[in-house]
Amino acid sequence: MRVGSLLAKRAALAVLTLWLLSVMVFVGGQLLPGDVARAILGPRAVANLDHQLGLDRPLLIQYWDWISRFVIGDMSRSYAYHAPVAPFVWRALGASVKLGALAFGLIVPLGIAGGVWAALHAGRAVDRILSIGGLVAASIPEFVTGIVLILVFGIWLRLLPVAADWPPGAGALRQVQYLLLPSLSLALVLFGYLARMARAGTIEVLKADFTRTAVLKGLAPRRVLWHHVLRNALLPTITVIATQMGYLLGGLVVVETLFRYPGIGTLIYAAARDKDFPMLEAGVLTVGVIYTLTALAADLLYSALNPRIALGAAE
Repeated sequence: MRVGSLLAKRAALAVLTLWLLSVMVFVGGQLLPGDVARAILGPRAVANLDHQLGLDRPLLIQYWDWISRFVIGDMSRSYAYHAPVAPFVWRALGASVKLGALAFGLIVPLGIAGGVWAALHAGRAVDRILSIGGLVAASIPEFVTGIVLILVFGIWLRLLPVAADWPPGAGALRQVQYLLLPSLSLALVLFGYLARMARAGTIEVLKADFTRTAVLKGLAPRRVLWHHVLRNALLPTITVIATQMGYLLGGLVVVETLFRYPGIGTLIYAAARDKDFPMLEAGVLTVGVIYTLTALAADLLYSALNPRIALGAAE
């Protein structure tokens, strides 16, 4: 019952968050400068096109029509392409998921391993190098690291492609080769944050009483590390990983534009540039849904791994 109550609270909060996001996205689209009809036709026939697109209706009616269709999978029609929005969003989202999965596969093991290694050597040169290096990497914007990676590995060393547009029919390994540079530019930015979280959690658990007890019992250091330290030290990192996954999907505009990659970030940028409000609103809200669901999954997983959180939340 307590776990069920926690699940109900988290789900209700997620629904409220998504509703507020949908309102913000819709209102933001309405407040963007420019007129859709004028962008399509010019100064003539503006009123007629506004009526055809339903833009002359009250905002509340427009919002209800949009959000009620979105819930059932109908994302309206694109003003720029005169076609349903959903296929464009799903295609771009699939591309971003592919890029985000590769970056995620790089950052999670490297960040956790770097943080744990720094914690095990706290105060030593290795700890300082990893901590300072991660902090510097996290403070540099993605477009700077992306440009540096392009210059070093793409132009000077000629080891990797400078653009992520692989040729048609390319296999999985070939696609990974094209996605490696943009994935590295994302991983470098997020490495420091994840490594610091893993380091702080590991140091805290190393000082805990149950860790000292395990050592006094004569357990092997590796067994203490795997069965006692990491199991408890990485709990806070789960939430961090979930938030970074949302960032990988929604914060890709700069990286995708720099590497000419047709993902969701590029789609949102192009829709905002072209004043294609249905495409823009659908793209932003889709990213918001994924971000909220990953955060909800992280909360539930964290509660399952740490029953004290579930019990405390239910009281």
